[in-house]
Amino acid sequence: MIPDVQQEILLITYPDGQEEAITRLSRVGYDNAIGYLNGGFESWATAGKDFDSVERISATEFEKSYQTEKPLVFDVRKKSEYDSEHIIGAINVPLNEINEHLAQFPKDRPFVLHCAGGYRSMLAASILKRRGWNDLVDVDGGFDEMKNTSVEISEYVCPTTML
Repeated sequence: MIPDVQQEILLITYPDGQEEAITRLSRVGYDNAIGYLNGGFESWATAGKDFDSVERISATEFEKSYQTEKPLVFDVRKKSEYDSEHIIGAINVPLNEINEHLAQFPKDRPFVLHCAGGYRSMLAASILKRRGWNDLVDVDGGFDEMKNTSVEISEYVCPTTML
C-alpha cells in the first residue's frame, strides 16, 4: 500500500511489536524501515501528536446489525478466498486492489469492512480514512469469527476445485 518500496518507514508499534512489523513489511518487499518509536503508540499519544482511530466491532455486534440494519459489507480478502466462502451480499474489493476501486465505497452511508481475521481490513480502513471516508467500522476477528454467528454465508467451495 506504500507506493514506493524505497520509502523510508518509521514504525509505531505495540510494545515489542517492531520485529513482527519489520518481518511482515520485508515479506512484501519493504526493506526501508529506518527505526521504531521507543514506547510505541503510548509515547506518540503522550507527546500530544495527532492520531486517528478506527471503530472495531465484534462478530456478535456485526451479527445484530446485519439482522436489523442490513449494512453494506465489504470483504477485502483475495478473490479466491471470497469465491470459496463469503457473507451473502458482501462486495469483494481485495485489499491489494482498493486504490482502483475507491468509487465503490460510499461516503454518504455507513459500511462494514472485514477480511479473514482483521489485519487486512484494518489496513483497508486506515487507507480509506486517510482518503476521507469516516463512516465505517471494521469487524474484529473478521470472517473467521463471523462464521460462528447466524449471519448467512455462501456454500463452501473448496479452492482447489476452482483451479
